[in-house]
Amino acid sequence: MDETYLLLLLSDSNLPTGSFVASSGLESFLTHGFGAPPSNQPTASFKMDTIATFIRDSLSTYAPSALPFVSDAHHIVRQRRDAPRTLAVLRQLDDLYECMTLNHVAKRASKAQGVALLSLYAKGFSRPQGLAFATVPDPTPEAQDMAGLVDAFKLMVRRGDADAHGHLPICWGILCAALGLSLERTQHLHLYLHARSLLSAAVRLNSIGPYAAQQILLHVAGVLVDAEVLKCARLRTGILAQDDPAWDDTKNGPANTWPLGEILAARHDLQHSRIFNS
Repeated sequence: MDETYLLLLLSDSNLPTGSFVASSGLESFLTHGFGAPPSNQPTASFKMDTIATFIRDSLSTYAPSALPFVSDAHHIVRQRRDAPRTLAVLRQLDDLYECMTLNHVAKRASKAQGVALLSLYAKGFSRPQGLAFATVPDPTPEAQDMAGLVDAFKLMVRRGDADAHGHLPICWGILCAALGLSLERTQHLHLYLHARSLLSAAVRLNSIGPYAAQQILLHVAGVLVDAEVLKCARLRTGILAQDDPAWDDTKNGPANTWPLGEILAARHDLQHSRIFNS
């Protein structure tokens, strides 16, 4: 399928992936008073600055912690090795991300969105039945094998296997690899959707309006996403480089870089009232 058309489909805000349930710590951030304007600054401009700053800080920690998992999941699926070997590596990646995600709220949101992506591949990107005007040809053996791989991993997650959790970065890498999207597009779109979901949460929280959100998305978020992709595109988890003596976890591995964001996200469930589940 044409890559540009796939990008349009995957960036559709109506895509049923469950991302609307999570604010990635933004609701807790605002509830704890970080969005309160000083008396000498106009409220509207301060709110836009606050949201833009939060997006910058969130991207700066999400990119180095999530993109290595997206990249490795994409790589192992695109290699098209035997299914047991691929599933074993995906389980390792999923279990490592579970260990590296520092708070239960982020884990809950990641799992909910990841499982939704796996269901999306089976229900939203499969060939429709009974449509006489459908132009998509019958699936090739390779496409059938890919669908079988996704279904097998989803079954492990649904079954509650010990190492299979269905975290968002791993499932995003699987989905994009199964659809034939390049690694570069996969990385960039993942961070773009993270930034956009934060802006959607800000609008839903009535912190900024939809026009202001669009301004930030156009004039601020794009630059931030490009910068983080450039900085973190080469990072990997190390699971696929276990036999490489030159591998350096400190320089090339995933990292979490925003302790305040982790603390605030972990306190999400302590709020007296909440709009978002995570």
